[in-house]
Amino acid sequence: MRKLKLLSLLLIAAALIWGGYLLLRDLSAPTLTLAPADGTVSAKRSPTLTVADHGTGLKHLQVTAVQGGQSVELLNRDYPAGTAQITEPISLKGLQEGPVELQVRAVDHARIRFGSGNPAELAATFTIDNQAPQISVLSTHHNVNQGGAAVAVYTLSEEAAETGVKVGDRLFPAYRQPSGAWVCFFALPWNMPPSAFVPKVVATDRAGNQRSAGLFYHISAKTFPSDRLNITPQFLESKIVPDFQQFFPEIDDPLELFLKVNRDLRKENIAKVFEVGQQSAAAPLWSGTFLRQPNAAVPGYFAQPRVYLHNGLIIDHQTHLGIDLASTARAPVPATNAGKVVFAADLGIYGNCVIIDHGLGLQTLYGHLSQIDVRNGDPVTKGQIIGRTGTSGMAGGDHLHYDVLVSGQQVNPIEWWDPNWIRNNVTDKLALAGVTGL
Repeated sequence: MRKLKLLSLLLIAAALIWGGYLLLRDLSAPTLTLAPADGTVSAKRSPTLTVADHGTGLKHLQVTAVQGGQSVELLNRDYPAGTAQITEPISLKGLQEGPVELQVRAVDHARIRFGSGNPAELAATFTIDNQAPQISVLSTHHNVNQGGAAVAVYTLSEEAAETGVKVGDRLFPAYRQPSGAWVCFFALPWNMPPSAFVPKVVATDRAGNQRSAGLFYHISAKTFPSDRLNITPQFLESKIVPDFQQFFPEIDDPLELFLKVNRDLRKENIAKVFEVGQQSAAAPLWSGTFLRQPNAAVPGYFAQPRVYLHNGLIIDHQTHLGIDLASTARAPVPATNAGKVVFAADLGIYGNCVIIDHGLGLQTLYGHLSQIDVRNGDPVTKGQIIGRTGTSGMAGGDHLHYDVLVSGQQVNPIEWWDPNWIRNNVTDKLALAGVTGL
């Protein structure tokens, strides 16, 4: 009998302990996260609320907006037990522009507090802005050569989170000047049909509101003469294999290696150039026309379609996106204008390569160097020797490969050697933004 009583007491104690465990096992309140946590929002870019409770799970969620002394319920929802995490967009439709406080309250399924659960509360203040920026274009005419550059100048009615000139699906970023005006260098890419070129200024404010404005422009269509390059067995064995086997060690066949380099490594290197092109000063670092490599012939032109042949058969097609300049072997290479070095290293098909930032998205690239005399981060002056010509990278002979880039997009360097073109298309427009002395 005593044993039976003892067993009963033990069972009761176990039940009480288990009940207490069930009652108290979840003492943690739900976690509440708003994204963004504060700042400017709009009906198009409303906050998102994430609630997590990995104990008994979320039970109830309520979101209230307080604005002008009035409360508006935005969300009131129940959830089944075991709901570990939810993400809810908080609609702001119907609310007025201006300050608003969001008050969030959540409870879980815990049996604590007589079954009312663990509560969590969060309050955050936002500013509702549903008005898109107003755009005033100051530059009236934009003459653009196919493969060339242009400059747009405009003002905005408010701060922008992102702004620039959109060409196709690409945005050329603009840079705000001390006057408050925005300056944007943009391009008509060499491979874009003129009929597809419809540049427009776009601006998105911090609340996600976006507006666009058209530009008046005139296009000069261009054709680019092609070239045929013979890839000899000697070039494959003496150049491609020793210089590029390291990039693709799994490829033994020299011709296959050449094609891999000419296609895949080329794309990778151009992507890197584009990436570097996003690192630009917000002010112009250059002045005047850009220098040309002294006493140099031009064996390769900008946007030149190239046909590659091997044993009389066409094996590849690529486009040459710079100008080749050749004089004497290991000729000194001057910086074509003042700026800052943003890249100085080996770059695959470009070989030893230097990229100089001239500000406002404008950069120049110097490839196939045999020697680099500057370092990343160095300021350079116009005419300063930055290296020497060579045969590094995918070069068939000693020369300089020279690019001019607008936010990473290759444009025709010839324009930048023409003082009249620079005055009419660049510096006169920059003056509209208060940028003078160039």
